[in-house]
Order: sequence, then C-alpha cells, then structure tokens
Amino acid sequence: MSSPQKKFLFEKRNYKLLFLSFTFISLGFILMSGGGSDDPKIFNEAIFSYRRIRLAPTLVLIGFGIAMFSIFTNERAKK
Repeated sequence: MSSPQKKFLFEKRNYKLLFLSFTFISLGFILMSGGGSDDPKIFNEAIFSYRRIRLAPTLVLIGFGIAMFSIFTNERAKK
C-alpha cells in the first residue's frame, strides 16, 4: 500500500511572497532602530529623520500587506 501524498497548505508562490513580506518587515524594523543617545540629557534630532518617521513604517505596512495577500490568494481555487 502506498501512503497518501501530503499536500502543503500553500503553494510555492505563496511561500515566496511570505518570505518577501518577512524581508520587508525586517528591513522596516532595522531602519527604525538606532538614533538614541547615551546621555539622557542630550536630545538627538535623528529620531525624527525621514527614514524613521516615513520610510520604515511604510516598509512595515507594505510587508504586512504582502503577507495578507500571500495568505489570502489561493491558486488551487482558480484552477
């Protein structure tokens, strides 16, 4: 007797998109980090840079959007 073939929940395309979304999210959080000061009496203006306020959160939101798209798309249903 042959054992039944195991099926994955997602297809290869879905996993690639999910990995891409994790990359976007990780890059966004990396870009948000830093900018602190060792001395609490010194204020560092770098925390309000374009990279931390606009670019990094946008990358994180794009990453979450790609993740939702990769989860909700189903190629088997279209066939």
